[in-house]
Amino acid sequence: MRHGKKFNHLSRTADHRRAMLANLAISLIMHKRITTTLAKAKALKKYVEPLITRSKDDSTNSRRVVFSYLQNKEALKELFGPVAQKVGDRPGGYTRIIKLGTRQGDAAEIAFIELVDFDENMLKTPKAEKKTRRSRKSSKAEAAPVAEEAKAEAPAADEEATVKVPAAEEAKAEEAAE
Repeated sequence: MRHGKKFNHLSRTADHRRAMLANLAISLIMHKRITTTLAKAKALKKYVEPLITRSKDDSTNSRRVVFSYLQNKEALKELFGPVAQKVGDRPGGYTRIIKLGTRQGDAAEIAFIELVDFDENMLKTPKAEKKTRRSRKSSKAEAAPVAEEAKAEAPAADEEATVKVPAAEEAKAEEAAE
């Protein structure tokens, strides 16, 4: 029975798994987004998030601990430089996993894992207001002033239209005069 065994071994020996996760972590830190299987992405998330948390404290000990996991100087510079600056105020949740479907050859679930603060597309979109079922009364109360504002703006729009019509007539008159 597997009661209480939550660790995914990924069908690899411990050394192979450690090396693979280190390589995936280096690729994620350097490229900010990688595509892999869903199981590897979930394992990588548990592996790399403590390293990113450790990189917030730029001390010699933190650098040595992270280097013992990664064994890559360039990734270490990137992690303690731009990555640590971007995630400095974030309390956790540095990565995002998005499922992409299944792979053609073996039907493995594919996903990409990315660093949250480095995705420009997600940063540009404004967050939608969260609506709950209990907020119906407040949404009706908010809708009434909006309707009143729309009524107040409607005559202003009509005035603009009347201003544009004489300008159009003057243009037609100038063309006819030529």
